Amino acid sequence: MTDLRTHAEEIHEQFSDQLEIDVEDVESRLDTLVNEYKVPLEEARRSVTNGYLDEAGMERDDLGGGGGNEHVELADIDTAEQWVDVTAKVVDLWEPRSDSIAQVGLLGDESGTIKFTKWAKSDLPELEEEHVYDLGNVVTDEYQGNYSVKLNRTTTIEEVEEDIEVGDDTRTVEGALVDIQNGSGLIKRCPEEGCTRVLQNGRCSEHGEVDGEFDLRIKGVLDDGNEVQEIIFDQEATEELTGIELEEAKDMAMDALDTTVVADEMRAATLGRYYRVTGPTLGRYVLVNDLEILDEPVDAEQALIKARSI
Repeated sequence: MTDLRTHAEEIHEQFSDQLEIDVEDVESRLDTLVNEYKVPLEEARRSVTNGYLDEAGMERDDLGGGGGNEHVELADIDTAEQWVDVTAKVVDLWEPRSDSIAQVGLLGDESGTIKFTKWAKSDLPELEEEHVYDLGNVVTDEYQGNYSVKLNRTTTIEEVEEDIEVGDDTRTVEGALVDIQNGSGLIKRCPEEGCTRVLQNGRCSEHGEVDGEFDLRIKGVLDDGNEVQEIIFDQEATEELTGIELEEAKDMAMDALDTTVVADEMRAATLGRYYRVTGPTLGRYVLVNDLEILDEPVDAEQALIKARSI
């Protein structure tokens, strides 16, 4: 069975009670997007699913898994738009960026950790740090190779009276900050519920042209002389690293009529320094939770030469 057919059958099962569609129609829509328009399969699946949601007058939270879900370990989640069951400990809770999000943080099991989001309108009970839960009917998501799970109004939550020794995917890396990549500084994210994608030219890859919400981040590269490691600073970590807070960054961009001045200022303040950072591994990135400056700033180009000569 082809991947297209498998995805088509899963989508068909989700909508079979609401729409009169057959698997061939679903597969045809997927085939058009994937083979004619060269859309990645996971993005094509999201697009087709969104189309059927509109036809059925449904919201994504109304969409169930379409039957008995597989119980999976977190490290085995490698496909988006899958409805699964997991047993996991709440490792960390973060401050939600939007009123539409009730809770956001990290779940962990023996295999590792994964980000989770619980929507405010889902009316689910609060999760507590260090507690273990059976979570039924959560949906997987993917963005730039990083997977997460979302809790919605169909999710079931049952606390488990046991502990889980969470697999440690936390890393500590150090080296010279030799690059701040594009997409850093003052950015805008999609405001649509359930989406935190960074906008490109005012467009979300899933929701099209939208009015974004400002955020700060740095996508950087540390080089220790032997290997490079890509790292991500979220808003809180970026403010700590640079001393530039979100409102100040917005004022800077408004005065210059150009958001790139923020990233330029951040580069001037941080490139060439040596850092030690610690945080969970999300895809190819380390998400910075803890930060230590190891020395005074030096010339970034010389820092790279020095790091690679170690």
